[in-house]
Amino acid sequence: MSTPDEKAQKRVLTLLAKGAAECEPAATAGKMLLENDRSDRIAVGAEVLAALSRQGLVVCVGRAMRLTPEGQAAARREEGPVDPFQSQHRELDTATVDTAAGQHAALINLSESPLGQLARRKTKAGKPFLNNSEFVAGERLRADYTRGQIMPRMGANWVASVSSGKRSAGGGLAELTDAALAARQRVDRAIDAVGPELSGVLIDVCCFLKGLELVEAERGWPVRSAKVMLKSALGVLARHYNPRAGSVAGRKVLHWGTEDYRPRMG
Repeated sequence: MSTPDEKAQKRVLTLLAKGAAECEPAATAGKMLLENDRSDRIAVGAEVLAALSRQGLVVCVGRAMRLTPEGQAAARREEGPVDPFQSQHRELDTATVDTAAGQHAALINLSESPLGQLARRKTKAGKPFLNNSEFVAGERLRADYTRGQIMPRMGANWVASVSSGKRSAGGGLAELTDAALAARQRVDRAIDAVGPELSGVLIDVCCFLKGLELVEAERGWPVRSAKVMLKSALGVLARHYNPRAGSVAGRKVLHWGTEDYRPRMG
C-alpha cells in the first residue's frame, strides 16, 4: 500500500507530465501550490517537492517546476498499471491503418520502430518531417512484411518475386497460408513500384527496423542522408498505395486558341 507521501509524489508527477507548472506557496502553511497552463492545480507539502528534487525527478527554474528526463520516465511508469516498466519506453499515438474491413484508427507505439521515432521529428519550419500518408505507408509495408512471414536467410534473396516460385524450401510458398501469400505479393508489388534505388532503405528501416545511423554505416552513405532517401522512398510508396491522393478532381482541359476558335469536326 502506498504511503501518503508516495501518493502525493504520484500526483505531482501526473500533473507535471502534462507540462511545466508554476510553483508558489499555498494558503496552508507548509504547502505548495502547483498550477499548469491548463488550470490544473494541486497542493502538496513542501517536503514532497523536496523529496522529488533530491531524487532528481523534478527541477525548479524560477517559479516554474518541470520534470527531468528521469522524472518523465517515472511518470510514464506510473501511467502503466499493468506493466509500469514497459510504459516507460512507450510513446502512444493514433494512426489510420488499413484492415480487411477498411480504414480504422489504431493505437500505435511511436518508440517501437525507427520510422515512429522519425515521425516525431520536426523540420526547421516546425512541420512534421514525415506527413501522415508517408508514415502510414511505411507501417503498412511493415505489417505486410510481418503477415507474409518473410524471414531473410543467408544466401537467399527474399525480395525475389513470389511468382517465380523460388521460396518453396524452408518456409516457402507451399507452407504459406493464403493471407501470408497475399501479404508477400503486396510487399513484392510495393518494392517493384518503389524501384531498386529506394527499396533498400525501405526494407532496412520499415521491415528490419534498423536505425538510420546503422543504414548509413552499412551502405557507406553520408551522415543524415538516410532520412532524406527514406522520405523520398516513403513518398513513392504512399503514391503506390493511394495513387489517387495526388490527383486533382475536376481538372479542366485547357486550350491555347483564341476566344472565337472552334475546332474542326471530322
